[in-house]
Formats: sequence, C-alpha cells, structure tokens
Amino acid sequence: MPTLSIPLVSQEDARALFGAQDAYLRQIRDALGLNVLLRGEAIVLEGDEPQLTRGKEIFEELQGLARRKGYLKDEEVARVLGRATGEVSQESAIDLFQRAKRVQPKTKGQEEYVEAIRSHDLVFCTGPAGCGKTYLAVAMAVNALRKEIVRRIVLVRPAVEAGERLGFLPGDMIAKVNPFLRPLLDAMQEMLDFEQVKRYMEADIVEILPLAFMRGRTLNDTFIILDEAQNTTATQMKMFLTRMGQGSKIVVTGDRTQTDLPPQTASGLDDAIQRLAEIEGVTTVELTGRDIVRHRLVREIVKAYDDTEPKRGKRR
Repeated sequence: MPTLSIPLVSQEDARALFGAQDAYLRQIRDALGLNVLLRGEAIVLEGDEPQLTRGKEIFEELQGLARRKGYLKDEEVARVLGRATGEVSQESAIDLFQRAKRVQPKTKGQEEYVEAIRSHDLVFCTGPAGCGKTYLAVAMAVNALRKEIVRRIVLVRPAVEAGERLGFLPGDMIAKVNPFLRPLLDAMQEMLDFEQVKRYMEADIVEILPLAFMRGRTLNDTFIILDEAQNTTATQMKMFLTRMGQGSKIVVTGDRTQTDLPPQTASGLDDAIQRLAEIEGVTTVELTGRDIVRHRLVREIVKAYDDTEPKRGKRR
C-alpha cells in the first residue's frame, strides 16, 4: 500500500495535531479512509494516492495553525476537513458585513440548513445541542438585515421552566425572563460589536422577547427566529406562525428530545412539522450528532443519551 511521511517538529506538534485522546486523528482517518501512524518524528499515512494527497494537505494546514498558536480548536479541524473533503463549499459562507467577518457552515448538514433558509420563507430545523441551529439562523438574520432584505430582526423564545420556578427568581418580569433570552443575545453579540447590538435594540431594529409577547402582532419585512420551539404547544405555535407578514422570513429551531413541557402535552414543533409538510415554501432540516461543532465531548454526551433514551417524534 502506498505511504507518505510528514515530518514533525516535536512531540508537542504531534499532540496538537492528534488532539485529546487522538480525537482529531480519528476524524481525519474516518473522513479520508486513511491509516495514520506515528513513527518516530514523523506521521506516516497509508492509503491510495488521492487520499494521501488530501491527507498531506490537511495535516500541513493543521500543522501551520497549531504552530502559530500551540494548539488547535475543534472548529478549526472541522473547517479544514470540510473544505479538504469537499463536504462544505466556500460559497455557503454567510457574510456579516462586519469587518469582513463571515460565518462558515462546518458540515454538510449545516450547509443544507443555510441553503434552506436562503430558498424558503419558513424553515423548521431540528437537531441536538451544539449543532448550530440557533447560531446559523442568527447569522442569516444579520446577513439579511445588512443586505436590506429585511428591516428588522425578532428573536423569540418560550419562557418554559426547566425545573425552576420563574416566581422564585429575583426582579421584575423582564429580569425573570432574561435568562431564557440570553442565549439569543449571546449569539448576536458574537457576530456584531456590542455597541452595534445596543444601537439596534434601542432603535427596535433587533428585538429579543418571550413568545407570549408576540400575540396580536403582525411583522412585515422581518427575520423572525423562534428558538427552543420544542417547548411550545400547538396553540402557541399557531399563534407564532400567524404573526408572519409581507416580506418576512421565519426560522423555527428546536431539539425534539429535550422538551420541558408537562407530561402528555404535545410539542407544537412536532405538530407544525407534520401539518405544514406539504405546503410550498416550507421545509424541514434535521441536523444530527455529525453536525455538532461545540466541544468534542458534546457529541459524545449526546450519543450516550441517544443510546439509552427512547426517541421522541418521527424523523423527517
């Protein structure tokens, strides 16, 4: 079998490239179908010629990143692998028009999600924690705002209690619901300067609010995101979806395995996906554990729970 040797500067170089418990090594091996061995001061690749060429390109790019900083991040490895294997195209990047900042989908599933948002007015996205459901939706909303496709962004979450009672939290109602809305604000502030986000919110260009505050409104030329939608009832979901006005786009995200609704209460997310499946302009994207881009352990945690808990809802 053909082989190719890549020299290493030191053992630290190898540890950075291989990752914790050889996690990065396994990702590269699985993506390319290569045998990867450490022999002395070199990495030895075994495989077919095209695989060896791509493997060499991947390791050399990762070596450059690791030597500049002394370590690698999970998302950097995922990005390099996706680009080298052709899984994710550069054309799918989301331009934020913020100091040339761009958000790049890191998996094929994420790329399909972004393309679904671009081509549909109502998108449902389901998937486990850490797969980019909310982050990519917020990035697409910022892109649409900066390109003047929409005039406003509205980020919505149901204020459903997960083991703690709102009444026992300190402060007025706004202070009580703030913890529920914080993840949406965090995603926004990762993409835009703090002062820019503040100006948008003061001018009502960006709103972040609980689901109950949507009743009675009609939102035109607005990018609307409903996060944690598995915690809505069917009635709440109907109320939310009918807020959609002319020139608006809605993205609904949720994890069907993590509902905090009372027992025997059907999720509005599952109900809506089934009811609206045949309507033109509506689509559903299901992300999986392969699309998780948080810390390496998140993927393992999700898999461990999936292996021991019954699935909820039907896969679509």
